[in-house]
Amino acid sequence: MKRIILLVIVSLSFGTLAYSQSISDNAIGLRLGDNEGFGAEISYQRAFSDNNRGEFDLGWRSGNNFSGFKLTGLYQWVWDLGNNFNWYAGAGGGLGSYSYNGHHNHGNHHGGDFSETFIFIAGDIGIEYDFDFPLLLSLDFRPELGFGDYRDDLDFDIALGVRYQF
Repeated sequence: MKRIILLVIVSLSFGTLAYSQSISDNAIGLRLGDNEGFGAEISYQRAFSDNNRGEFDLGWRSGNNFSGFKLTGLYQWVWDLGNNFNWYAGAGGGLGSYSYNGHHNHGNHHGGDFSETFIFIAGDIGIEYDFDFPLLLSLDFRPELGFGDYRDDLDFDIALGVRYQF
């Protein structure tokens, strides 16, 4: 059974590669979601070939008692669905840092100041629409597995991306 599933996945992958389209060399914009308190991220995409690219996102957030940043890097494969739609999947990871001032209830830390740097691995799957003018809209799902005292679990992020292509 496992061999049949693997054969189907490989066959579909090769079939969709035949229809890949050229993607923009560069795209920059915002990725708007809500993952661990990061609502907006500056997002940059750089094409490596006709159907592969890198995505780099920087998110930061601050509130009354906390501040933090998160830097993410992903390698993505892009496939053409027709009518200016693409779907993509990728993998990568990143690092981040949180700082708390005052009272919070997480782990063994209660009250006082606390800060932590963490690393994570991430996957990414999404769909995008490439307008006839240099605008790219995307909707993606990104599971992240964090390693650290604060981020030691699996988190899910769904986000809307709006990017200018050049």
